[in-house]
Amino acid sequence: MSLCHTVTLTSYPFQLSKFERTLDMVAAAVPVATAPYAAPKSLTCTLGPPWQGLRGSLGSARSLQCPKKERRCTRKAGSCNVTAKFELKPPPYPLNALEPHMSKETLEYHWGKHHRGYVENLNKQIVGTELDGMSLEDVIIVSYNKGDILPFFNNAAQVWNHDFFWESIKPGGGGKPSGDLLELIERDFGSFEKFVGEFKAAASTQFGSGWAWLAYKANRLDVGNAVNPYPSDEDKKLVVVKSPNAVNPLVWDYSPLLTIDVWEHAYYLDFQNRRADYISIFMEKLVSWEAVSSRLEIAKARAVEREREEELRKREREQAKASESEGVEMYVDNNSDDSESE
Repeated sequence: MSLCHTVTLTSYPFQLSKFERTLDMVAAAVPVATAPYAAPKSLTCTLGPPWQGLRGSLGSARSLQCPKKERRCTRKAGSCNVTAKFELKPPPYPLNALEPHMSKETLEYHWGKHHRGYVENLNKQIVGTELDGMSLEDVIIVSYNKGDILPFFNNAAQVWNHDFFWESIKPGGGGKPSGDLLELIERDFGSFEKFVGEFKAAASTQFGSGWAWLAYKANRLDVGNAVNPYPSDEDKKLVVVKSPNAVNPLVWDYSPLLTIDVWEHAYYLDFQNRRADYISIFMEKLVSWEAVSSRLEIAKARAVEREREEELRKREREQAKASESEGVEMYVDNNSDDSESE
């Protein structure tokens, strides 16, 4: 029996008490959802291990000091031209390269308009704030805010999700993976066919807008942003999850390996309301299993690194405890009066 189950990402209680005072101040500083984020002068964020780029690895837990950055703008005739921090990355192939399975017209609207809009809106929201020094992944983690998301979360997460989505597919994709990825799929889902069925079910049953994901769960540490939905005895497993709107597995500190966008704008021009057909074409003709395999290797390396860090912290705690338990050495004054001892 597979230990994997499909889980819907929702708003889970936040576990790190250090976030509460800081992020409550942050939330109070935001007047409306579309306004730029007005951060306090000093923002100290205790974060779990942050992503370090789409192809990067995850580091250890740390305390993130976010220096206030000077607003970067030039004024002309009373206007301010914002210098964008985040850029719109093009897909790693021409816009017509996925035809006939995904049309150039769909890419022009999906990437050229929707994805572009998320990037531009995010830059407007964070320019001149202390968030204007963070990585995209750190912005996502901070702004998730225990599930009570702050205004810039949706744009930040959607930028990341779309970058990840474009790199999850390729011309001439689909088929079946091989190597360690296939072995892990067969171990955790029973067979590749069972995995495909579970992934399709997650994508098709995500109500409204959202995403379906294949992720590697190797988090034996506390989840800083939300309650970990899987017990610790299911670590080092592949899991299928689905998430609403912009939410992604980063908020659970999982390592995403594959995603499908099931927002309607991702497929309506090509498939109208036939989401199931779009999902089938995605799995059979578009998935880049090479990209998924590469991400798996990164995730596994991350897990090994974390185990080493945990072992080091354990030894340090044991050494500190041993030092505290040592008796205090007593010294006797040899020149004391012998008559006092008689």
